[in-house]
Amino acid sequence: MMATSLGLFFTVLWSSAAIATKFGLQAAPPLWLATMRFLIAGGLLFLYVYVIRRQSRWPRRREWGQLGLLGLLNTTVYLGATFWALHAVSAGLFNLFVTINPFVVAILASLVLKRPIVRREWIGMLVAGTGLLVATGPAVAHGSATLPGIAVLVVGMLSMAMGSVYFTTVRWELPSIAIHTWQISIGGILLVPITYLMERHAGPLTVGPALIGSLAWLVLVISIGTMLLWFFLLRQDVMRANNWLFLTPVFGYGLAAVFLHERITTGDLVATIFVMTGLWLSGNITGPTRR
Repeated sequence: MMATSLGLFFTVLWSSAAIATKFGLQAAPPLWLATMRFLIAGGLLFLYVYVIRRQSRWPRRREWGQLGLLGLLNTTVYLGATFWALHAVSAGLFNLFVTINPFVVAILASLVLKRPIVRREWIGMLVAGTGLLVATGPAVAHGSATLPGIAVLVVGMLSMAMGSVYFTTVRWELPSIAIHTWQISIGGILLVPITYLMERHAGPLTVGPALIGSLAWLVLVISIGTMLLWFFLLRQDVMRANNWLFLTPVFGYGLAAVFLHERITTGDLVATIFVMTGLWLSGNITGPTRR
C-alpha cells in the first residue's frame, strides 16, 4: 500500500513539471530556463548537503565519472531535450510520451540486469501501448506537436531510460541526496555551453510571476523533492518504478486542462482507460507480481 501511494504521488508531481515548464517558457527560452533550473537546484542542494548538514563526503575519484555519466543522461540530455521539446509539444502529449520510458527500460534491464520480463508485465505494456496509439495519432494530426519536437522528446526519453538502468548497475556508496546533488549540478554545468551555442541569439528573459513561479516549482518540488522520491523508487525495483510513468498521461491531461486549458478529447479518455487497464494487468496497482 505504501509503495502504491508513493508511486501515485510521484506520478502527480512528475506530471506537473510540464505544466510549470509551459508557464516558464512564456518568459524564457527553453534551454536557458532548463539551465537556470539545474544550477539553482544544484546550488541549493550543495548548500544543504555539504554546508548546512555536512552529512556527506565528497565523491572519490572513480565516482566522479559515474556521477558525470548519470548527470549527462538524466539531466543534460533528458531534461535538456524535454525543455526544448515543450516549446513545440503540448503538455498533454508530452506526458503521454513519458510512457515510452518503461518499454525501453524493460528491454535494457533484461539485457543489462538479466531481469526477466514476466508475461503479466508484457500484457500490461501491450494494452497500455495500445492506448498511447489511440491518443497520439489525433494529437499529431491536429497540430499539437511538430515532428522535430517529437524527435527531440524521444531522444530525451531514451536517455532517461538509459540513466535509470545505469543507476541500478552501480554500487553507490554515496547517499541518494548527494548523488542527486552532483548529477543535477554536473548536468547543469554541461548544459551551459550547449545553451549558449543554441540560444545565444534568443529573446531576453522576462522576470515576472511566470518565470519566478515556474522556477520555484521546478527547483523545489521537481528537481529536489520529486527526483529524490524517484531514486527511492528505483532502489526498490527499476521496472516497477518506471511503470508508474504509465500513469503520467492520466494526470498530465487533467493538469493541462485545468491550468493550460488544453482540450481533452474522446481519444484521450479512451487512451486513459487503456493505460489504467494496462497498469492494473501488469500488477503495479496491487503490487509487484512474479510468476
